[in-house]
Amino acid sequence: MKFSKVFWAALLAVVVGSVISGLFWLFTLIGAIGAMGSSEAVAVMPNSILKIDLTDNITDSPVINPFANMDFTTMSSSRTLPLLKVLRSIETAATDERIKGIYINVNYSAAGAISSAALEEIRTALVKFKESGKFIVAYNDVYSQTVYYLASVADKIYIQPEGSFDWHGMASVLLFYKGALDKLGIHAEAFRPTVCKYKSAVEPYLLTKMSDANRRQMDELGDGMWNTICTTVAAARGITVEALNKIADTTPVLFPEQAVEHKLVDGVIYRDQMEDIFAEYGVTRNFMNEFEFITLGDYCTAVGATVEDFSAPKIGIIYAEGGIVDGDNTAIDGNIYGTTLANTIAKARKDESLKAVVLRVNSPGGSALASDVIWREVELLKKEKPVIVSMGAYAASGGYYISAPADAIVANNLTITGSIGVFGIMLEGGDMLRNKLGITYDTVKTNPSADFGANVLGMSLRKPTAAERATLIKSVDKVYEAFTSKVAAGRNLELQKVLDVAEGRVWSGTDAVKIGLADANGGIITAIGIAADKAGIADNFRIEEVLPELDPMTAFLQSLNTQVKYATMDNDLKALCNDYQTLKNDILRSGVQTYCPYRVWF
Repeated sequence: MKFSKVFWAALLAVVVGSVISGLFWLFTLIGAIGAMGSSEAVAVMPNSILKIDLTDNITDSPVINPFANMDFTTMSSSRTLPLLKVLRSIETAATDERIKGIYINVNYSAAGAISSAALEEIRTALVKFKESGKFIVAYNDVYSQTVYYLASVADKIYIQPEGSFDWHGMASVLLFYKGALDKLGIHAEAFRPTVCKYKSAVEPYLLTKMSDANRRQMDELGDGMWNTICTTVAAARGITVEALNKIADTTPVLFPEQAVEHKLVDGVIYRDQMEDIFAEYGVTRNFMNEFEFITLGDYCTAVGATVEDFSAPKIGIIYAEGGIVDGDNTAIDGNIYGTTLANTIAKARKDESLKAVVLRVNSPGGSALASDVIWREVELLKKEKPVIVSMGAYAASGGYYISAPADAIVANNLTITGSIGVFGIMLEGGDMLRNKLGITYDTVKTNPSADFGANVLGMSLRKPTAAERATLIKSVDKVYEAFTSKVAAGRNLELQKVLDVAEGRVWSGTDAVKIGLADANGGIITAIGIAADKAGIADNFRIEEVLPELDPMTAFLQSLNTQVKYATMDNDLKALCNDYQTLKNDILRSGVQTYCPYRVWF
């Protein structure tokens, strides 16, 4: 009898607890949805000035997780703008009679979050906007290089009297871990084709500084990208590239008066004095004697519901953004899962209403196997309808692998691409476990290589034998041969030509066109135009984004789990954790890799 009482009491407690927990999550979910939908409709008033401040997060691909921008600690939501929507909104503003001009007033802290490719495409859209005859003016307290590159498109540029102007050049800083691995007693061994001398993703684990080949390619990449930026700014401001380089060499940080002297800006004024500038361009005030501003994010929302011709043939947009990993997974973790993306591409192939497809690639690559799974579906898609690749900030290594079959490849000038090469890396941690932690191990096996691949924390417990090492080398050679052959076939190039520009070497988008790895320089709008032409629908078409499906509850729980993990961390600690996660992913990558880890600081 006593047991029965305890049992039923415990069962009741479990049921009540489950009900309370369920209600809690239900109310949380309802609150989240309410918070996301609480923003008021935005109206575009007559005589408005479109303000570009970059406070909204601008991403290559749309956010498919409806809870991704939700802060569950404050029950508030932020906003993410897909790049394509931003570009189309700027295009709309050029013919919108309510928009009199554009005001570039960038949030300094937010500018660093936008990719170089997205920045280039927005700037190109603003150049096109100027053809309407409407004005673009810029004002900032502080001009970083990123902010100034965008602002240089303006008719007039102004700066705060006590502000500063930064113009110092570009750099790529690589971290090397060999010293730390040596101290820990971890031995790294890399496997890459002999000819892949530029495939330097393995170098941080083997060397303490750049190899001569890697330094040479990084020098040329940085010089090429910097020249592109300087050429663009010089043409806009009517000064020379040599003058811009002299400033970077001698006065990387300028006072406002110096910026005016060097013709980088047009005047030194306070923010309130911009009202006189707007008046000079003929903008009138509203009934409250104020100028009407509408932010880029609000304008995207206001014009996002524009009715399209639903009878028009469609061009599909598919996004490949993030590192490439094996498997089929709906996790929203910034990775491209090979089977998941392949299924999305297959879906577009079977959709007869899509007359062409633009594949937007923004990826440094990753798993060679997953890249090949995606490559196959792109190849099949190409047989059914035109496929155009639009390259974002990165389309390198595996990112290039999946791009190669396309009918045409469009790269931004600042895209990092190529890196046609492969590698494998093995970390052996037996000595560390024994000497540092006092952990030993013993093995029983049926065959000599039965324990090959046995690991702890991603580290092998022993070094490979000569036979195993030969197999690993043969596997990377085989993947490299397949990679280069598929590039040659996809690009209609002689194999030797591909081998000459491969070797794991990275190229800028500008150079990629010159050597035949890409067909044109431009952004996703250019790619869409080419797709429409090849499909014969240039006069009338509409866009449909082909996105993977995501269960709403799964999305909610994923977002909540991520925020709980980081809830108590400040921003610096979050950044450190993100860097650690990147390093961890690099070390634990299994199998042959087509991965390009480069990052250029602009």
